[in-house]
Amino acid sequence: MENIKIFINYIAATIEILGCITIFTGVVYSLVKSLVLFYKRKPEPFIELRQTLGKSILLGLEILIAADIIATVVAEPTLESVSILGLIVFIRTIMSLSLQVELEGKFPWQKNKI
Repeated sequence: MENIKIFINYIAATIEILGCITIFTGVVYSLVKSLVLFYKRKPEPFIELRQTLGKSILLGLEILIAADIIATVVAEPTLESVSILGLIVFIRTIMSLSLQVELEGKFPWQKNKI
């Protein structure tokens, strides 16, 4: 059983690294993309930067939430560890929700206006 815990902790750490790489790659990609748009004199490179960067942060946050859930489930589930996980997931969910509202101008459950 101890070997499984070690293995799953490695998996959780790998997923956390993947989440950080996702955010970092998104930052680099969005900066390069907006600079290209700026030098080509395309309209609104700043808006494109915000959109692309926000989407990469959203994806990275979702990956980090998955890693936290995996790490907490494999550890000894105490009331403290589950409470900390709940707080982390709550904060990251609020961050994701506010980012999505900022990017799309509506809540995820609202229908598109046609």
